[in-house]
Amino acid sequence: MSMEVGLPAERLTRTRPAPKPGIVHLGLGAFFRAHGAVYTEKAIAASGGDWGIIGVSLQSPGMRDRLAPQEGCYTVLELGPEGETASRVEVVTDVLVAREDPARVLEAMADPAIRIVTLTVTEKGYCHEPASGALDPAHPDIAHDLSEPLPRSAPGYLVRALELRRARGLRPFTVLSCDNLPENGRMVRGVVLDLARRIDSDLAAWIEAEARFPATMVDRIVPATKPEDIARLEEIAGWHDAAPVMCEPFSQWVIEDDFVDGARPDWGSAGAELVDDVTPYEHMKLRMLNGTHSALAYLGYLAGHETIADTMADPVLARFAGHLWTDEIIPVLTPPPGVSLAEYAAALAARYSNPGIRHRTWQIAMDGSQKLPQRLLGTVAENLAAGRSCRGLMLAIAAWMRYVGGIDERGAPIEVKDPFAAKLRALSDSAEDPAAKVAALLSLRAVFPEALAGQLQEPVTRAYEGLVQNGARAACAEVAR
Repeated sequence: MSMEVGLPAERLTRTRPAPKPGIVHLGLGAFFRAHGAVYTEKAIAASGGDWGIIGVSLQSPGMRDRLAPQEGCYTVLELGPEGETASRVEVVTDVLVAREDPARVLEAMADPAIRIVTLTVTEKGYCHEPASGALDPAHPDIAHDLSEPLPRSAPGYLVRALELRRARGLRPFTVLSCDNLPENGRMVRGVVLDLARRIDSDLAAWIEAEARFPATMVDRIVPATKPEDIARLEEIAGWHDAAPVMCEPFSQWVIEDDFVDGARPDWGSAGAELVDDVTPYEHMKLRMLNGTHSALAYLGYLAGHETIADTMADPVLARFAGHLWTDEIIPVLTPPPGVSLAEYAAALAARYSNPGIRHRTWQIAMDGSQKLPQRLLGTVAENLAAGRSCRGLMLAIAAWMRYVGGIDERGAPIEVKDPFAAKLRALSDSAEDPAAKVAALLSLRAVFPEALAGQLQEPVTRAYEGLVQNGARAACAEVAR
């Protein structure tokens, strides 16, 4: 479908009545709109049910302001190597802004029609210690939520909404994290129960007994939408959309089938995998995809590559990625039933190389202090315990350390986006030589457990020295000879 020259594009609007809501989603960003919302829309189309989604922006009104004139509708544009495919998504029924009206958000979550609360709030949104997964009671939003009934944090909204439901004699909702975190269901359950115990021990006991926190594994590459993407969509689809999402054709969702009273959409009909144990899938994805994504983000950025596709077009970096999979990550994994890890690695390499996906290394590099424990450090610890060298992963850690120092290989400043950005820069600047910089950064216990930090000092220092002396590309070439 294309526009006639000279005519303005039509504004995107509904083509059918909005579904009745059954889900509240915290953190209505690009990923969920390209992933969970699409599965939910397909599940409703296949099997019915009142599973419309009320989106909640915890901070900014931007998403609400873009979607409201479009009645919650938006476009998913799949970017394949052979071309682009646009489709409308109409499952979002409303978008609320928590900072503007927290009481309204709590009332939406306490509505008996809502049976599931999903989340994509990123690693930092759970207000936990990345190294341990435990609630950080000193987090400013948690300190606020302990003293005020109207919350700021995602865990605070979950606890206070469940408190309302209990007071009204309602069943709890299922809490479904869709973030890239190991054992994300267990982690969010622990954070919620810890916060609830600090507020009301009886409430915590009720949540522990009655609520459900299934684990999930999510997978789809969704780069940030740029202004030129909006203009491009008008050419392709013939309508104006202020809030489209771009993504690769591939999508996967593995869900632990454990819901309050069994209430959930028929996500299986939309291609999701409902399983008893997500752990093997989650380890495979977090370590093989997210782990190499982070490694390539830091090393690719330092080597001057803007996107992951550009990084994989560099034969040295592509060979380095292959080394990580074959020699350092696959040896410590147990594959899910019927899955070939070698074939999975080959599929990842093809996805990374898709020229239609402009996934910036700088975007993936954000919030590294929150991501390293899940994506890299677990694999490193298991290799060390088995007596195996993992020079590539040590180099990836060193590349993160150089990146958060805020100056690239050419002496240009790096805009580091991380909750600990100022602290990381101060730790790096406090030391002169590579060994001292590595020691300073390894002292950050929120990221590096003490026992592991001691094992990392020597190999990460050696890798950091290689980055300083020879640059990222040469350092990768040395590892993956």
